[in-house]
Amino acid sequence: MNTAKARIIRRLVCVLLAALVVFVMVGCGKEKRQIIKLTLSTEDSEAILAAAGIMLPDAESAKGAGTTITFHHWVDGFHNYSEDEIVNTGYWTFSEKYGGEIEWVETTYGTRFDDLANLIMADNSPDFTTASVNTFPERCLKSVFIPVGDYIDYTDPLWSGTAEFVERYFSMNGEPWIICTDVKATDVCTYNRRVIEEWGFDDPAELYANDEWTWDIFYEMCVEFSDPDEERYALDGWAWQSALVNSTGVTLIAIDGEGQFIHNLDDPSLEAVQTVIYDLNKNDCRCPTVMRGTEQDGAGMKEGLCLFWLREKWAFTGPVDDISAVWGDIANNEIMFVPIPRNPNGDGNYYLGGQPVGYHIIYGARNPDGVVLLSMCERFKILDPTVISIDEKQLKEIYLWTDEMLEMNDRCQELAKGYPVVNFSPGCPAQLNSAVNNLITGTTGNNPQTWAQLKEQYMESIEYYLEDLNDWVQNPDARA
Repeated sequence: MNTAKARIIRRLVCVLLAALVVFVMVGCGKEKRQIIKLTLSTEDSEAILAAAGIMLPDAESAKGAGTTITFHHWVDGFHNYSEDEIVNTGYWTFSEKYGGEIEWVETTYGTRFDDLANLIMADNSPDFTTASVNTFPERCLKSVFIPVGDYIDYTDPLWSGTAEFVERYFSMNGEPWIICTDVKATDVCTYNRRVIEEWGFDDPAELYANDEWTWDIFYEMCVEFSDPDEERYALDGWAWQSALVNSTGVTLIAIDGEGQFIHNLDDPSLEAVQTVIYDLNKNDCRCPTVMRGTEQDGAGMKEGLCLFWLREKWAFTGPVDDISAVWGDIANNEIMFVPIPRNPNGDGNYYLGGQPVGYHIIYGARNPDGVVLLSMCERFKILDPTVISIDEKQLKEIYLWTDEMLEMNDRCQELAKGYPVVNFSPGCPAQLNSAVNNLITGTTGNNPQTWAQLKEQYMESIEYYLEDLNDWVQNPDARA
């Protein structure tokens, strides 16, 4: 065994021992869902293939064509399992133009990293998984993934639109670690228009259009709506505090121009937003049982028991019956979303969290060329006007999105790409991530503290963990 591979194996062993993993077969005893082959219209199919013939390589010469790649994830975002779903046009292009296929290696969200480490240790690595703020930098430093510089040329016109983002936020020591097909907005502010109207509130979409959608207006609505005696709470979900923090345009953990991980705890905008969060909690605007004790995003929205849900758009994007049962009647235009409100005393800009869309190549992957080819197809659907229009048509005709929703989605994407607010803490080592999370959520809960108290409590440990992380980045082999 060569030295490099031995070092990587030792790192993975450390991952497993730290987590006290019990080796299990993911999905044992579960009935497998059946894949359904959905098709696009002949007109749309021919249009995509014609456009792909201009932007993408020939099928006869493309590396990875005609092969199968293995995808490790808790959700299969490529295949269809119900006739009321939309078709993933990136995967469709990979399959129809290049004869490629994707095999889903199922895991769970909670065990995904442990399961992946087990597969790598068993020399049975899947080829790829999604890239996100949860996977960088620690999992890269632990050699769960490999750099992608040997596979992706970010100076190529196909990739140049994401090159700056990758270099700025997802590179270490001059190496890019993700294949980035797009940058997406993370949390938006979702609401039910019927409920807003019943309470006599101004529509947040109109407030945003008039540049009046601020923390102050948001706060007033939340306080007026909330009543614990009626089990009405304006806010619910796991990450509403983080979404509000992101609306400052400042993250607690960041990467500076030299590639060093730093903190921004002394930035006054963080104190300002944490004061708002503290007051929302004090006025009983936060549901004391997350998701009302369920695992359902949007719980209470349709019934008028929750006013705003700060979450990614995927949470309310899906088959009509499923979404309408939780969020409100989408056929009657009840569901709408806007950017997170802005700081009324800030620079006048709206900020949204920004996260990569794309993939990691897993250490030991057998078919990286196939992953690259799929990624090219996924990038193609972001750039080509023909595919963009087909994807929008699917959202309108199958998921019943309105033109207003599509326009707002475009605006949110513009905000996220124009000034991406990248929250790195979920992908940092556990002690650092825990300290940062305690800071973000510490102004809420049953025993809230002020921002000043939290800073005093956690500043020293965060600085220590950051120093340790930066040393690891500069000397990755020292921890073998």
